[in-house]
Amino acid sequence: MTSPRLRHLIAATAVVSATICTFGNPANAHKIHFGEETLPAPQWILDDTIYELNVRQFSEEGTFAAAEKQLDRIQELGIQTVWLMPIHPIGKTNRKGTLGSYYSIADYKGINPEFGDKESFRSFVKAAHKRGLKIVLDWVANHSAWENPWTKSNPDFYAKDPEGNFMPPHGTDWTDVIQLDFNNQELWTTMIDAMAYWINEYDIDGYRCDFAAGVPTDFWNEASKQLRKIKPDFFMLAESYQGDFNLEAFHASYAWERHHAFNAIAQGKAPASHLDDILAREKLYMPKGTALLTFTSNHDENSWAGTTAERMGPAKRVFDLLSFTMPGIPLIYNGQEASLDKRLEFFERDPIEWKDFSESEYYSQLIELKRSVSALHGTGAKLVRIPTTANEKVFAFRRENKDSQVVVFANLSNESVHCTAACSKMGNVYRSFFSGQKNRFKNTCEISLEPWAFEVFVREKE
Repeated sequence: MTSPRLRHLIAATAVVSATICTFGNPANAHKIHFGEETLPAPQWILDDTIYELNVRQFSEEGTFAAAEKQLDRIQELGIQTVWLMPIHPIGKTNRKGTLGSYYSIADYKGINPEFGDKESFRSFVKAAHKRGLKIVLDWVANHSAWENPWTKSNPDFYAKDPEGNFMPPHGTDWTDVIQLDFNNQELWTTMIDAMAYWINEYDIDGYRCDFAAGVPTDFWNEASKQLRKIKPDFFMLAESYQGDFNLEAFHASYAWERHHAFNAIAQGKAPASHLDDILAREKLYMPKGTALLTFTSNHDENSWAGTTAERMGPAKRVFDLLSFTMPGIPLIYNGQEASLDKRLEFFERDPIEWKDFSESEYYSQLIELKRSVSALHGTGAKLVRIPTTANEKVFAFRRENKDSQVVVFANLSNESVHCTAACSKMGNVYRSFFSGQKNRFKNTCEISLEPWAFEVFVREKE
């Protein structure tokens, strides 16, 4: 995405696709899918943490080769999946800034020479796989650059204005791209062929699909089916919050409402109990078992909405914790482990300053918590709210399966809290994940938490 104005509209409401794209899915955005079953996710993603890598800004060189040199560090952090922002050549017509937007695709089967060549990308993927890391690419299906070869070979692939000219996506300021027309079935075949190319040629493991709501659900259903024929455990992630996508096409979607609730609570604009409303809506709108991508930052949030320090201040760590302990798949944006304290430029070179790794240990702990406690894997263990006498400030819950149980107490306020919690379902011995101290809860328990503080307890086997 290249527009901060439009990005916030999308994040605020899934029905925005009705106003920005003729080919979106407005009727399906808030359709009830309660009780329907989601497309089962590949086993490897269920205990996973995704690391978003912005090649342009990841190193001083801004290349695949330079990123490859940091794969050991990424692996040591505990990461299992690396998502690369778009790696394709960038359009020059109406280019934004000096280097342009990653999301202006000039060639769906090409590689941006800014980052390297085919061999350096192949080397990166092989090096990642050697370390047990999965590679997910960013795919932009809704629009292409003005000089994409399809504009010459297949001009009928594109939507036209009343004068018959190519046009940017309606209602956006994305002047560097032009709208594709998915009413054309031949476009489906050609687009899926391009998506399959990266599996066949480079053995990638998944796609994060940009602005998925701009493209018909039926296309995504067909694309997902065809790609999974090539690689059965191929992973599909939609940059969307639209339940019908998760019936046949996508294994995961964005937890947009949850993310914006995190920001609102951190800024004192909503109580902790606002998360109860969000979870209730997720149950209605999303098929059962849908995995939602949870995050405190990503490339759009960082560049356009602000750093986590700007948006969340001292509350950042507690919302990181919720990203890892609530149902879903957590995301780390590159640089967060190095206390990223600036908005990275989107259209220019602006390398991350790898200087302060004070957050690295904390993220490693969260990744280990997610991986080691099976009750936190994916969406299998439901979240059960624990009532407290301070529900407007404390978000307390447990998740459990037959093998494990985890209990979280999080103070989502800037005030110290002492409250009573209903702990009747917590009979065994629990170990504090962060301090190691053991505790046995009774029918009720007293909880004291400093501002934005939290406790995580894991059930011990007796």
